[in-house]
Amino acid sequence: MTMTLQDLLAPITPERFFAEFHDRQPLHVQGHPARFAEVLDWAAINRLLDMTHIWSETSFRLVLDSVAVPPPQYSAKATSRDGAPVLQPVAAKVQDWVRRGASVVMNDVDSLTPGLAAVSAALEDAGLGKAQANVYISFQSHKAFHSHYDTHDVWALQVEGEKTWNIWEGRADYPIPHPIFRGQKQDHHDRARGALREQVVLKKGDILYLPRGWYHDALAEAPNSVHIAYGVHAPLGMDVLNILSERALYDAAFRKPLPRQDGTAAARYALSQQFASLGARLTELAKDPKVIEVLESFIRDYRFHRGGFDLLAARDGAAPAAPAERAAGPRLRVAEPGAKTVRRGNEFGLKTAGGVIPMPFGEVEATAWVLARPTVTEADLATAWPAVDAPGLIARLRQAGVLVGS
Repeated sequence: MTMTLQDLLAPITPERFFAEFHDRQPLHVQGHPARFAEVLDWAAINRLLDMTHIWSETSFRLVLDSVAVPPPQYSAKATSRDGAPVLQPVAAKVQDWVRRGASVVMNDVDSLTPGLAAVSAALEDAGLGKAQANVYISFQSHKAFHSHYDTHDVWALQVEGEKTWNIWEGRADYPIPHPIFRGQKQDHHDRARGALREQVVLKKGDILYLPRGWYHDALAEAPNSVHIAYGVHAPLGMDVLNILSERALYDAAFRKPLPRQDGTAAARYALSQQFASLGARLTELAKDPKVIEVLESFIRDYRFHRGGFDLLAARDGAAPAAPAERAAGPRLRVAEPGAKTVRRGNEFGLKTAGGVIPMPFGEVEATAWVLARPTVTEADLATAWPAVDAPGLIARLRQAGVLVGS
């Protein structure tokens, strides 16, 4: 499964996103209810939870009305596959807490399924930074977290139910994951969040972008809500210091001892002079073309590296083409998120902004399947719906502007 930033943002273009929203202001993009059907659904959630051995007290959490549930109350002592003692969630105990309204948090899921990894890759391929994902499962009228900000950009994909987000006017000034920010008390956040900027109801298929430091909180209004929060960590100015530090190792000026301090004016003056000299040298190093080249490469490659394994290709020397790529035709995406299949009496069709396109029942079912996918090819449709004229249906959907090339 592949996905691009354009797939995530449609109908907003990446160009408009970077010009108007990135690191500037929140963005809510409405989508078709089945837009993220291949990314995560209830069946996939249960499959992930059934992988008991991958969860621990750090990767799996329960939160009830903004208070963390102590892991021993929903877990059992176990030994991990590498022999370490861990607390692993117990289904019956977890479900008991869920009945009381506890929210479920599943951390670091961004590479656990092809769908989750496809979103990670889309964000990282766009040069936004390292994408790490958590799943949040909440239930009606129970809030997992108070108003807060995150130390990274947030991309929230609503995959089930609905959730109301309060977005406040306040924004912290580029916080980082450091105790000086993480140690701030809730009363500080309640003051710093400012006035309510807007309320956004995130529905199934919607996506919400929040720049780093933007205050927010959320509450499930529907009977249940599932969203995936992708935290995207961009390279920072602090990283420049690490690169300069590595370069300074090869400069004797930075390896010299600093002047001994005995409390005299002469000693203080000598220290200030050497400090100024080192500062000037850092300025020179920052202009070094080789340092700039390293910095450019660091920013360009700032991502988590997932996948890429093909063991049979390693043996044969060449990777065989994936079945879906053989004569699959162009990969297409849904360009009109509001399109939906409809029935009027004994007549069926596809409702678009331009009107209703009449269709036989078989094509309506196949079209609903197409609308539920981030991208699709003619071969995908022919495989899933062999009784349907796949080339003809794809051509009609493209002509109507419902599908466009990805």
